[in-house]
Amino acid sequence: MIKIGAVFPHQEIGDDPAAVRDWAQTVESLGYSHILAYDHVIGAVHEDREPKLLGPYSERDAFHELFVLFGYFAACTSRVGLTTGVLILPQRQTVLVAKQAAQVDLLSGGRLRLGVGTGWNYVEYDSLNENFNNRGRRQEEQVALLRKLWTEEVLSYQGQFHRLDRAGLKPLPGRSIPVWFGGFTAVALQRAARVGDGFIFGAGQRRNLAGLVELRAALAQAGRDPAAFGVEALLNYQSGPDRWRDDVRAWLDEGADYVAMRTSATPGQGAALDSPQAQLRALEQYWAAVGDLAD
Repeated sequence: MIKIGAVFPHQEIGDDPAAVRDWAQTVESLGYSHILAYDHVIGAVHEDREPKLLGPYSERDAFHELFVLFGYFAACTSRVGLTTGVLILPQRQTVLVAKQAAQVDLLSGGRLRLGVGTGWNYVEYDSLNENFNNRGRRQEEQVALLRKLWTEEVLSYQGQFHRLDRAGLKPLPGRSIPVWFGGFTAVALQRAARVGDGFIFGAGQRRNLAGLVELRAALAQAGRDPAAFGVEALLNYQSGPDRWRDDVRAWLDEGADYVAMRTSATPGQGAALDSPQAQLRALEQYWAAVGDLAD
């Protein structure tokens, strides 16, 4: 069996708090295991930039802020897990992320799973006064510091990018929050294999399954036990009912821990759903088709 979650439709859900609440409560009431949400703080115009911005989102795409969103979900749900998939960690201050994540985990009753990545939007980094060029190296140190901040009442820390002098969070979350990684490169897989608790695959089905082979090789090289390392894959509602069960079963057969269904428009497969009501219907249709495969 496998846990099946739903990806929050940032761009399509709108900004009506009742619609956002209704979506989350429908996810929980149907039986989905968790909500996964993407992260962008600010959007950027793509035209006339050098180097070019190659990612899929621009100034026209809406994103709710993750920790505020999850605080809202913590209050209006009681069981469903909350997963960042992924938070662009190096564009944020590490100690502040530790504090925000600890608060979400405490106020949700231990429901947070922190997925992190390095991102692609250098304009977003510049806007947040962070260095885009060393983001991978900083991310690894950030994860080490996050774990210390969540488990030590007072600490001193001297790294390449961080310095703390006899300081700590209060209140602590009561556990080391799981830190998963996401990304689309061999470097991301290798970094996750060294220091992560799991990996979130966010491409298409074929590429994701090929990535799993690469991940297992990286885990072996790092001396990690693949059975103790978490795996999640994002699946497409737009693939259609004929493929929904097969897509889930492929990851079930691979021993994955989670999948999460996303309704966003997929090139060559369908247009975006046009209303919050359509998003709710999609949740219901997908769960009716695959819910019996879930834990």
